[in-house]
Amino acid sequence: MEHYHFKLFKPYGYLSQFKTNAKHERNKKFLGELYDFPEGTMAIGRLDKDSEGLLLLTTDGKVSYEITSSKTDKEYYVQVDGDITDEAIVELQQGVSITHKNESYVTKPCKAFKLKVIPNLPQRVKKIRDERHGKTSWISITINEGKFRQVRKMTAQVGFPTLRLVRVRIGTITLNNLEMGEVNKLISIP
Repeated sequence: MEHYHFKLFKPYGYLSQFKTNAKHERNKKFLGELYDFPEGTMAIGRLDKDSEGLLLLTTDGKVSYEITSSKTDKEYYVQVDGDITDEAIVELQQGVSITHKNESYVTKPCKAFKLKVIPNLPQRVKKIRDERHGKTSWISITINEGKFRQVRKMTAQVGFPTLRLVRVRIGTITLNNLEMGEVNKLISIP
């Protein structure tokens, strides 16, 4: 059986799934609205509705399992509220205590640093806020685990809540110049 693989720049407001029968989700936006994916296509991992960026999709369950069960690096560009401090960056790097499934969890050490240049990303559909509400800064966080809303919880824990979160890399696959909502077919997923 031939399998298909894709990379997608998931826009803000979309769920990382294709459809639902749940009544409370009828007005939600799903990935199938962005592209005519073959039957059996699944997202490899998820990005929550408020997050944007790189999402890999495949029809091969083995590939999906290998990526989600491995320690594949995932890099995020994160716009945070305030001018993040060096101390907060060090805390992120060392691991912070967050709540996961109503229990305390200490995140694994990760790579984190303040970006010197604002990333060149497409403007988000829903405006973040304007400069009147104070400074913001951008950081890069690379993790190889994926607890529910982990990056958002991490930045909040160090006192700099996330305003915008964009995944830019999974393993060696990057967004490159993908436009928001654009889908590219891949020959394989390394």
